[in-house]
Amino acid sequence: MSKLIDIHIQDETAPLEAVILGTARDLGSPFSHYVDPAKWSSKIAPKEDQITDPKSRLHLMNGTYPLEADLRRENDSFARVLAKYNVRVYQPITLPSTNQVFTRDIGFVIDNIFIKSNMGTVERQSEFFAIRDIVSHIAHEVWFPPQSVKVEGGDVFPFQDKIFIGQADENSKGLRCDRTNKEAVEYLASKFPNKEVIGVPLKKSDIDPRENCLHLDCCFQPIGNNNHCIIHMEGFQNQDQAHQLMDLFGGEKNAIKISKEQMYNMNSNIFSINPQVIVSGNNQEEFGVLNQQLRDFGFTVEEIPYSETSKMEGLLRCSTLPLRRTY
Repeated sequence: MSKLIDIHIQDETAPLEAVILGTARDLGSPFSHYVDPAKWSSKIAPKEDQITDPKSRLHLMNGTYPLEADLRRENDSFARVLAKYNVRVYQPITLPSTNQVFTRDIGFVIDNIFIKSNMGTVERQSEFFAIRDIVSHIAHEVWFPPQSVKVEGGDVFPFQDKIFIGQADENSKGLRCDRTNKEAVEYLASKFPNKEVIGVPLKKSDIDPRENCLHLDCCFQPIGNNNHCIIHMEGFQNQDQAHQLMDLFGGEKNAIKISKEQMYNMNSNIFSINPQVIVSGNNQEEFGVLNQQLRDFGFTVEEIPYSETSKMEGLLRCSTLPLRRTY
């Protein structure tokens, strides 16, 4: 790689030109040392439990955790759709025995600045080294927040003069699924003084994946020309804030409200290639209602297999790190 990479992101839906897509190669074995939540002494996972999200734990316990071959097929199907729309796709180098599917959390772009994440799970810190060569060719500033700032890209939503940051509330301190802290909100507010940086407290659970919004994109996403959105209202600690967010992106008539089960199936974690084209899952039981609603609003829906990836509590937005959109 020799050419410098121009980056520019202001929102979630403008026409995509360049993206880092995660890879499902050489995942290794997942941490399989788990403790059944029925045996926990509190709502916080015990130290001997090595699982970092409740949905992965559930599938490990049930013997339904995804196989690498299936994840690779799903990853390849996503890459083909991106290529269909002439998106420049970068991928991380393969780290041995490392799950690198969810590249969104490694970093994020706001305007023309790349910001490295400080991920909440120590096991994932090495993932940045797999994209370091890509980042070294970025033609703009790259920021490295101090270690006190815990932030993951799944929680970060830039939109014009605002930045929305998903985070846990005070009752969720100590949970494994508490990924982005208030210091991240303060840091971004100090670095972007001309923007309004808004913390969005989410409901969290280390025990029940149907009660856990791991990141903001697990319960919310703007679509279209930022005049529609997908939202799981019950995932927000503050219902007034949820309504304000919905109103900003099209209001009640343009919102697709998803149920707890749809949230569990990652229905808000779809991905916009441009304001008209959305990539979604093709499993009718999990995505059929959503996909029909999207088409009823006039969107083109590119359906791909992604239900195995969903078992790791992430989907299409989680698998991407957009670098440049057209404005």
